Amino acid sequence: MTARPPLRPMPTSPLRLVRWQAPAVDGYRALFRRVGAPWLWYSRLAMSDATLAATIGLSGVEVYAVVDRAGIEVGMLELDLSGGDTARIAYFGLVPELAGQGHGRWLMAEAMARVWRPGVVRVVVDTCTLDHPRALGFYRAQGFVAIRRTVETFPDPRALGLLPIETAPQIPYLASRRGAA
Repeated sequence: MTARPPLRPMPTSPLRLVRWQAPAVDGYRALFRRVGAPWLWYSRLAMSDATLAATIGLSGVEVYAVVDRAGIEVGMLELDLSGGDTARIAYFGLVPELAGQGHGRWLMAEAMARVWRPGVVRVVVDTCTLDHPRALGFYRAQGFVAIRRTVETFPDPRALGLLPIETAPQIPYLASRRGAA
């Protein structure tokens, strides 16, 4: 996205966005897992505690929890504003139970209000084929434009023990058979 989207009314939601000034590593990972496990988010799970604390504690990184009326954390937003004129929506998501209820539009409106600051000329968000099937269409509807495609490979986080084997059943888990010819 290379231009701030036109102003429109803020979508309503009973959810609140709460900034985590210095998130505890365990709490961050628990929310990261709740939101991202269905899509095999794993990068923050694979980091050492020290690396994760340093990453989310960097100047310019803002971490938010999405909280419901009962105070339960049901989503996350992580913004990386350390890239000068380019801002990145590093993580954006809600627990699967909230999908399709309009909360994503509310969360994106909140993200846009925070990310478009003086000096920002481009906002980037990444997605992949493992993400929610409607993610790319959602991002496009918000004004993002696809600019490149890459092929990345990585070990399945379920095989590494970072996520349980039964996680993300929509994504095939191909276990190797040791000793098979």
